[in-house]
Amino acid sequence: MKVVVDLKKCSDHGQCVFAAPEVFELDDRGELTFRKLAKDVYVTGELDESLRDSVEEAADICPMQAIEIED
Repeated sequence: MKVVVDLKKCSDHGQCVFAAPEVFELDDRGELTFRKLAKDVYVTGELDESLRDSVEEAADICPMQAIEIED
């Protein structure tokens, strides 16, 4: 499983951080840390299946629907 974050849609609300803190994190400016690694779209490396439930919750509660899961 990989997580795809559309950073153009993301507004850094941080709901994903509460749902899946093992995957998502905000920096000291309150921005998703993936912004340091990409400008438009960030794709994680392969994530452990044990994180699926929390990542699915993060995708579901994202107000901007900026998170997708790839199998």
